[in-house]
Amino acid sequence: MPSFKSIRRQVLWNLNSRYIYGRYPLLHTLVFITELIMVSFLVSKFNSYYAARPVLTTMVTNAILGGVADTVAQSITAVRERAVRKPGGPDPRSDRLAIEIHEVDRRISEEELIPDSKALPPPFDFERLTRFMAYGFIMAPIQHKWFGFLNRIFPLAKGAGTSAAAKRTAFDQLLFAPVGLGAFFTFMTVAEGGGRTEIQKKFQDIYIPSLKANYLVWPAVQLINFRLMPRQFQIPFVSTVGIAWTAYLSLSNSAEEA
Repeated sequence: MPSFKSIRRQVLWNLNSRYIYGRYPLLHTLVFITELIMVSFLVSKFNSYYAARPVLTTMVTNAILGGVADTVAQSITAVRERAVRKPGGPDPRSDRLAIEIHEVDRRISEEELIPDSKALPPPFDFERLTRFMAYGFIMAPIQHKWFGFLNRIFPLAKGAGTSAAAKRTAFDQLLFAPVGLGAFFTFMTVAEGGGRTEIQKKFQDIYIPSLKANYLVWPAVQLINFRLMPRQFQIPFVSTVGIAWTAYLSLSNSAEEA
């Protein structure tokens, strides 16, 4: 009688070997749909949950949205790898998902993109998904405290709302953003089993490019967030907008790991 482990492996192999419309990996899509169902449930109950347990609600929301972001990143990689395996590489006329992230593509050759089994798509990495969800869960209380601190020292007074929001944004980007980005790469490296050497290498290779990319995106996002969003929606707003950003970090982190 086959063991549970062998049955699980066979089920995952079957799911992972199939594409929807010959293009979108089935397993990645099922995970993504499951996450969207969880997000829709949270959205419908968010206000009541937040009123009862604001920090826990924010932690769960961050975790799920972090999972969505990593699933998007893994799906992009899977679609791109399938295109790379085609004879002659991807067709630019039909490859609508030819998403190029300069700092990632510069570090990954086509040989590194293609796994040993060229007959299969890259397997969905549930451990990596768990790491991203855990990071979002852990960071939520810290973000909650930080946003509360900014709200206290820079209150939105009448006639000076934009000025206060700009000060919050400046403090957030100059103080919290560099530390938060460093915490992300440190956490991911340690969770992947790396040590001090791996952390130093990751900081040398991708920290500065990622911080530069951060300053192209987040000042405008945070200004809108601090100026217009009620406090209970500030972290969910950041996490929602941050799906694309976290997907970028996921691709950057996995590129350095490769």
